[in-house]
Parts: sequence; C-alpha cells; structure tokens
Amino acid sequence: MLFNSYLFIFLFLPLTLAAFILARRHISLKVALVCVVFASLAYYAYWKVDYLVLLIGSVAINYVIGSAVIKRALPRWLGPVSHRSLSPTKTWWLTAFGISFNLGLLGYYKYAGFFINTINEISGSSFTVPAIVLPIGISFFTFQQIAFLADAYKRSVIDKSPINYSFFVTFFPQLIAGPIVHHSEVMPQLKTLDERNRREDFAVGLSIFVIGLFKKVVIADSLAVYADAG
Repeated sequence: MLFNSYLFIFLFLPLTLAAFILARRHISLKVALVCVVFASLAYYAYWKVDYLVLLIGSVAINYVIGSAVIKRALPRWLGPVSHRSLSPTKTWWLTAFGISFNLGLLGYYKYAGFFINTINEISGSSFTVPAIVLPIGISFFTFQQIAFLADAYKRSVIDKSPINYSFFVTFFPQLIAGPIVHHSEVMPQLKTLDERNRREDFAVGLSIFVIGLFKKVVIADSLAVYADAG
C-alpha cells in the first residue's frame, strides 16, 4: 500500500487517525497506541499476509530477550529464581544471541539464494535454490531491534512496556521505509503526548505529509522516467 495511493490517503490513513484520536480522547493513550499497532500490522499484512507471522514473531522474540537483558534475569516460566538470574557474562551472551538471531533471519531472506548459487557454481553441485520472497521492510525492523538490544545491554532503555515496544517497531510510517531510530528517541515522545497541543501537532503533521506527497507525486515520479532511462 503506497503512501500516495488512493487506498492509503482516503481509507487507511483517515480510519487510523480517527481510531487513534477517538481512543486517546475518550479512553486512554495506551488504547490509542494499541489501535495504531493493529493498524500497522494490517498495513503490513496488506502486502503479504504470510509474513505477518514473521514480523510478530520477530517482535515477540526480541522483546522477551530485551526484557531479560534489561532485568538481568530470564522470564519466570524458565525456572526458579536461582536459575534465572543473569551474570554479566550470561547477559553478554544473551545479547549476542539476540543479535545473531536477527542477523541470521535477515541473512536467510536476503542471501540464502545467493550463497547456494555460489556453492553450486564453485563446487558444481546442484542444490535447489529456494524461492524466497524478501519480506518488505525486514532490514529496517531487524536493525531497529538490534539497536534496541544494544541499548538494553547498556541499560539505556527507559521504557519496557510491550505495547510501547510493539508501537516502536511496527509504526507503519517508518516500518517499510525507515529511518532506523533508537528506542530512547521514541519513548520520551510517547510520554509527553498528553502534554502536547493536539491541533498544532495535527496541522504540522498534515503539512509535512502534503509536502512529502507533492515531492513524491509531482517531482520524483516525473523525474523517475529520466532517472530509469539514465
């Protein structure tokens, strides 16, 4: 769903904004964030619903690992307290495992076909190259979560709420196009949302969106013909 498509501009974005504003005004900010998380997951599923499991699984695993690193203790369901506490060495290894998991996931989807083809060419073997479709935005949400694990290890994570973390990773305006941001850059903004001028924020956001839409539709799309030919 492109940001300049009719579906996004006239259906998805208005519905998401309405749900966020109404939930924030009449229920709570937490419920409003949940609405945005579900809208972001729907946005991602619109491209390929099969990979929604990949995104949710990645978020869940990284959150569990990150929470354990922050607390320096494994979750309760892994055993008694005496076996759950993490020494500095174990904390380092758990962080390294989390980062390796993310890189392994990214490497499989981006480079598995390349490596198998290379092995076939060098050795003359005939391993089957899997037909892997690269999940959209996987680089962005993978490296963003690696940055979160690094921040967790350095004890610079200021909020470990699962709702806020899910919002941080899946937020649809930057889920598939970036930029990669740190957890510590987003959480303070969520904490001050209730103190901000809502009308002013809406006006500024709408202005930025319109300017970006103009750049995309009028300038970039017009020049794309010549850029592609070049």
